[in-house]
Amino acid sequence: MSDAPFTTVVTMEHATLYLGDANELLHRLGWVDAIVTDPPYEFRAEGGGHYRSERQGMDQILAEGLADGFDHTIINPLLCGSAVVFCHNDQLPKLLPYLDGSFERQALCIWRKKNPQPVANRHYRPVMEIYIHAWNREFYPRGTLMDLDREIIAMSPRGDAKFGHPTVKPDAVMDKIIRNVAGQIICDPFMGTGSTGVAAVKAGRTFIGIERNHKHFATAVERLAQAHEDRVPP
Repeated sequence: MSDAPFTTVVTMEHATLYLGDANELLHRLGWVDAIVTDPPYEFRAEGGGHYRSERQGMDQILAEGLADGFDHTIINPLLCGSAVVFCHNDQLPKLLPYLDGSFERQALCIWRKKNPQPVANRHYRPVMEIYIHAWNREFYPRGTLMDLDREIIAMSPRGDAKFGHPTVKPDAVMDKIIRNVAGQIICDPFMGTGSTGVAAVKAGRTFIGIERNHKHFATAVERLAQAHEDRVPP
């Protein structure tokens, strides 16, 4: 791995975090049981009027390239048993056929927000976010009957709970998703501030994360270190 295009690797007991480009790194890491990720959405991030001018989240999304989409082929069914991928509504026409042609089965799931933003911007109000769970044989969804609901209702993070990231996912959502995925090794190639990793470590899984933004990477390191301290041994 000495020639891999990353600048920093942080290794913990149950997690390895890479600062670098997922498009260059992920295929070098070999097999993982599940990819669980919230990649850059592809959507129109302009507009919003007066509401937009008072909140800088969309400006941050544009500045960090989080509205540019991602290369779907980074999710290689030969290198993972399943994949959970968040996406924008506008990405579904391309992402669904790709995953359908790559994995044996898939399910469309939603996170419904208790506190959606009061804006529509010539569209529907963003009361939910979509994620797709696709899997190959033996990596079908796990959990109790309640865990296997395709909808989860949870608050959208605000203030300090966002960890300085405009699209952070809440613990309740990621904990539920981790309960649903099979296998021990969980990888998030677009790690952000490490929410997937925190949920994985809490559940006793092994986590591999990749993030290209230095600030978010540093936050992820702090959050994963704390998750290790808080972890209750089996």
